[in-house]
Amino acid sequence: MSAELPASLAIVLGVIDLLENLNIRYHLGGSFASAIHGVPRQTMDADMVVDLDAARVATLVDGLKSDFYVDPEVAADAVSRRGSFNAIHLGSGFKVDFFVKGNSDFDELELDRSELYQIVADPPRSVYVKTAEDTVLRKLQLYVDGGGVSDRQWRDVLGVLLTGGDDLDRDYLQTWADRLNLGEVLNRASSEVDGA
Repeated sequence: MSAELPASLAIVLGVIDLLENLNIRYHLGGSFASAIHGVPRQTMDADMVVDLDAARVATLVDGLKSDFYVDPEVAADAVSRRGSFNAIHLGSGFKVDFFVKGNSDFDELELDRSELYQIVADPPRSVYVKTAEDTVLRKLQLYVDGGGVSDRQWRDVLGVLLTGGDDLDRDYLQTWADRLNLGEVLNRASSEVDGA
């Protein structure tokens, strides 16, 4: 007999079921990804990158509306500008943030590199998750864009670097950090982990 899933994970899996049924490419990012690759922490939301176009956004919103509050106009606008929108679970207030995949080379590569992770043992359930390296890069970007003051983003980066250790693809990390103008902050994070 399977153990009851935490409510937040059950909500996330329900959304992923819908995405998979609609053949919408996705991966989990944000705190879920950094918890899988690094140090778990409490969160009241889930970040998903979705490869979504104008033709399918209405279908996704329609599939969500029985359990979530989601504004169809905001969702359609997010798709047109490659931005984000959210869906708020009616029963719990848990929020799922959908980040529409951008058009850059890194956006495409990041989604292509997503890996299947088994996140539930009984019955077995695997979902696509942003890689450890891409989690570090996105978290560093959020840290820099936020003025370099977010302890939460910085701790997530350090946790993934520390947990990943030698298993991380350091060449990939450094190459893309340099292309994204994150080389200096990545080196600072790596030095902090090496000195821990």
